[in-house]
Amino acid sequence: MRTVTAYVAPSEGAPLVKSTIARRDLGPRDVLIELKYAGICHSDIHTVRGDWGPQAYPLTVGHEMVGVVVETGPDVTKHRVGDQVGVGTMVNSCGRCEYCVAGLEQYCAEGNVQAYGSLDRDGTITQGGYSTHVVVVEDFVLRVPEGVPFEGAAPLLCAGITTFSPLRRWGAGPGVRVGVVGMGGLGHMAVQFAHALGADVTVLSQTLSKHDDGLRLGADRYCATNDPETFTKLAESLDIVINTVSASIDVDAFLGLLAVDGVMVNVGAPPKPMSFRALNLLVKRRSLAGSATGGIRQTQEMLEFCAQRGIGSEVEVIAADQVNDAYERVLASDVRYRFVIDLDTLR
Repeated sequence: MRTVTAYVAPSEGAPLVKSTIARRDLGPRDVLIELKYAGICHSDIHTVRGDWGPQAYPLTVGHEMVGVVVETGPDVTKHRVGDQVGVGTMVNSCGRCEYCVAGLEQYCAEGNVQAYGSLDRDGTITQGGYSTHVVVVEDFVLRVPEGVPFEGAAPLLCAGITTFSPLRRWGAGPGVRVGVVGMGGLGHMAVQFAHALGADVTVLSQTLSKHDDGLRLGADRYCATNDPETFTKLAESLDIVINTVSASIDVDAFLGLLAVDGVMVNVGAPPKPMSFRALNLLVKRRSLAGSATGGIRQTQEMLEFCAQRGIGSEVEVIAADQVNDAYERVLASDVRYRFVIDLDTLR
């Protein structure tokens, strides 16, 4: 085991503090990464505040991380020292089940190993990317292509793939009308991806405060959901609605925006249950679905897509000791559009 510096949640709801965590020694197929940047995801905040249930504290979160390979195990073939790489929400899976074989490790039949707060194959609890170094088996380490700004690459490994995957799954493209609920860390990525795939894009945000940004990033129209007329004007006009927000919404109102055979896909995970009327699905043969990030193969595809199309996350880089203030600003929707921690400030 080796000791590295990290920001740690000591207990449920407590502010994060600078401390140390243990990383395992390199196995034959492991990669040691010196981390450079880590994105702050709303999931991190939900986790450290206990919104999704009890956790094994102390805990280091962070599942959007990029860095440089500094050491590899003797059997590693996919990565070399000096490579710019990233790690997302998963760090292992069984590798044998039908889902893993199909490149859908996020749905591993035995349960994938999450980047933090998950029971790893060696019996330890995984610790995330708010740290100086991480050790990950090579199959779950991604290449960061040239052309993707390094500080903006970290959020692609969660916010990016979480929106790219359902847009691919449900066929966003020319002639398809996509609505994006929320213009935050996930939403601003969904807008860019849907536009780049050729879809007609409508942003559905509480207010018009980010209107200009939405149009700049590729939206064809930007509508305020605090205006009741929005739901009347857009009724039955969309084929796909991607709900990116991590708070409860009026599901029935958004289902009413779907045309026949339309689908509403939830990628945000609010802490409280949401309800809806089944009739709103039946009358137009609509679907209500969910999507959990994407597999390693598709995540690499997404990174290459970003490099080719000039797509990236818009970030505000902060020092590590600003993380607690950043959490409060995320909760207040005061970020455009993702906080990224400069991990050199931890060293």
